[in-house]
Amino acid sequence: MGSDIMNMYEINIYEQISANIKKYRKILGITQAELAERVGVSHEFIRRNESKRGIKSFSVDTLWKIALALDIEPGKLFEIDGENEK
Repeated sequence: MGSDIMNMYEINIYEQISANIKKYRKILGITQAELAERVGVSHEFIRRNESKRGIKSFSVDTLWKIALALDIEPGKLFEIDGENEK
């Protein structure tokens, strides 16, 4: 049962990070392809990670690069449903 809770947590945090990447990308007004180029990953990587159905996988290093590319503090990627909109 404990691992089920952990699996649910992992899925939710990956989904939240994914939603935040998409949110801040749209705020910045860039495409998935432009973000991919700025981060140094494939367009498919960004597309898959932003997709609700895609398998999400990103390293801390990649999250750092995404935050830099989006010109946001890395912690913004971990916001839960718009918390801390400062």
